[in-house]
Amino acid sequence: MLRYLTAGESHGKLINAILEGVPSGLKVTGEEINNELRRRQQGYGRGGRMKIERDEVEITAGVRFGITTGAPLSMIIRNRDWENWKSRMSILPRREKEPPLTLPRPGHADLAGGLKYLEKDMRNILERSSARETACRVAVGTVARKLLKCFDIRIISTVLQIGNVRAENIPTNPAEVYRKSEKSDVRCADSKAAEKMRSAIDEAKKNGDSLGGVFQIIVTNPPPGLGNSFQWDKKLDARLAFALMSIQAIKGVEIGAGFKCAELPGSKVHDEIFYRKPRSSSLRGRKTGGFYRRTNNAGGIEGGISNGENIIVNAVMKPIPTLVKSLRSVDLETAKTARAAVERSDVCAVPAASVVGEAVVAYEIANAFLEKFGGDSLTEIKKNFKLYIEAVNRYMQK
Repeated sequence: MLRYLTAGESHGKLINAILEGVPSGLKVTGEEINNELRRRQQGYGRGGRMKIERDEVEITAGVRFGITTGAPLSMIIRNRDWENWKSRMSILPRREKEPPLTLPRPGHADLAGGLKYLEKDMRNILERSSARETACRVAVGTVARKLLKCFDIRIISTVLQIGNVRAENIPTNPAEVYRKSEKSDVRCADSKAAEKMRSAIDEAKKNGDSLGGVFQIIVTNPPPGLGNSFQWDKKLDARLAFALMSIQAIKGVEIGAGFKCAELPGSKVHDEIFYRKPRSSSLRGRKTGGFYRRTNNAGGIEGGISNGENIIVNAVMKPIPTLVKSLRSVDLETAKTARAAVERSDVCAVPAASVVGEAVVAYEIANAFLEKFGGDSLTEIKKNFKLYIEAVNRYMQK
């Protein structure tokens, strides 16, 4: 089982993660994690913070000579902006008067967190609830991706919608989706829609506003049998929804056809099952034979268990709540109406959120994978996986 914790504040000295449960024998380098961190920082509509930060991970434990030892991994990412915040974010007793931030921002955790912790200085809430924390999750997710890649399981993302602009021409081939999305600064595989998305972001910026959207995560080549239908908290779709909803600003998740299922009769929703004899040359037998479906409205998960089809998950991100054209709020000191505090922020972070989405999905898929094929070393897991796939192929043969 994998488990991780993150710590650190948005403008503190650093943010960090500890990840336990990683098997020994997995090749992990800082540069691989840095590549994913750079992807997270990109995207049309990002704010000024991204011009300051150049995220780089430092692995401080759990890896020796580029290979995991089985011990917990410790990873830190230093905040360059700390230099500008040393006095305001010092851990030492207060030496000089630092005015509290008493205007909570609508849509943020500011007021809800203030009420929870009886804290009137919103700085003590917003620093930890900031999406800056997701850099740690990308680092954790990169390690999970490395594990999944050993079994030919890959995770990609694409942006389906920004504001009221929706992509209409997304390729059906995941490899093509990946290629086109990686070339797009809004991470959209539909080039015509991408152009309109950039225009929408420009218009929002001009108006001091922000935009949300929808991104899609695709898990290619997952084995059948991940997850569990017998206990509520082991269902794979539930765990994926939980992971994605834990990302800051995500307000909705759908698996496969999702909410569209409400509009259609069952005959148009459920994926019919077909069969072709597996080829004996195929160990895995998932792409070349056995049970298959011609549609994938279930998004690769039925009854909380992966069925061998690609896993498809969409997530809805609300507009960033920090606005240049700030909204009305109430000052916690005076109880008077005033404009909410303005922090440096993005106009649109949907492309970046899709990269974070890849990371949290990778973590949950890797966790379910280890539950199914668990072992303390990569060698042991590979043997367990091989035995299972052989058993599945025998099961599917007539």
